[in-house]
Amino acid sequence: MNVAIIQARLSSTRLPGKIFLEVCDKSLLEHMITRVKRSKKIDQLIVATSINKHDDVIEDWCTKHDVNCFRGPEQDVLKRFKLAKDSVDADTVIRLCSDSPLIDPKIIDDVIEIYESNNYDFVSNSFPTVGRTFPDGMSVEIFSSKLLDESDKNAKKPSEREHVTFYLWTQPDRFKIYRHDYPKDISKFRFNLDYIQDYCLIRSIFESLYKKNTFFTMEDAIDWLKYNPKILKFNDMIESYKGWENSFDDDKKAGF
Repeated sequence: MNVAIIQARLSSTRLPGKIFLEVCDKSLLEHMITRVKRSKKIDQLIVATSINKHDDVIEDWCTKHDVNCFRGPEQDVLKRFKLAKDSVDADTVIRLCSDSPLIDPKIIDDVIEIYESNNYDFVSNSFPTVGRTFPDGMSVEIFSSKLLDESDKNAKKPSEREHVTFYLWTQPDRFKIYRHDYPKDISKFRFNLDYIQDYCLIRSIFESLYKKNTFFTMEDAIDWLKYNPKILKFNDMIESYKGWENSFDDDKKAGF
C-alpha cells in the first residue's frame, strides 16, 4: 500500500500558521490535500502533525474534513513518520511537506512510477543541499516501510531526526538512490511556502489560474509567471534550504 504522509505543524518561526492561510476561499492545506488526492498511485493519505497543543487545530481540521491525522513527536520528525506509517501498515511511504500547496500530482505519480519500475531504495526529485532541477515546493520522496524502520533505528544526528530522509540520501554507497530530474533545469522558480513573499506569489498564481482550471499544473504556473515577471520577483531573493544551517548547528552542539 502506497501511503502519502504530509508533515505539518503550526509553529513555523518564519511564517506561523502558514498552512491555514487562504486563497480562493480555501486554506492552503486544503488546496494541497485536494491536489495530492488527484494522484493515481497513492492509496492512502495521512497528515502527520505533532503532539504540541498548538497543533490541535490541525487535528480538528482533519477530523472536520475526513482526513486521517496522526500525531507524534514535534522535533523528532523521523520518529513521527515511522509511527504514522505503522498506524496504517504502509508498505511504501511517499513523503510530502505541507509547505508545498502547489504540488503537482503528476510529479508525484512520476516519482512513484520510477520507484515501482526499478530496484531503487530511495527516489526523489530533490536533494536539499545537493541539487535539483525541479522548483522548490515540488519535492516528492519515496521509500519502503522497511527502510524507514532502518533509518529510525540508526539515525543519530539531530539533523537526521528532524529531516526524515537525510540519513538515506547522504549514503549513496549504502543505498540505491535515484534523483528524478526535469528535462531542463527550472529550479530558479520557487513554489515553497516559508515566507510572506512566498504566500504572495502562491496566492497570485491561484487567483489567476484556479477558476479557469482547478487542477492547473506546475507547467501552467511557470508559463503564467513567465508572462508576469513582476510576480516572479516576489520571492526571488529567498535562498532555499536556508533552515538547514540551524540543523547543522544542532549537530555540532550534540557532538557530531
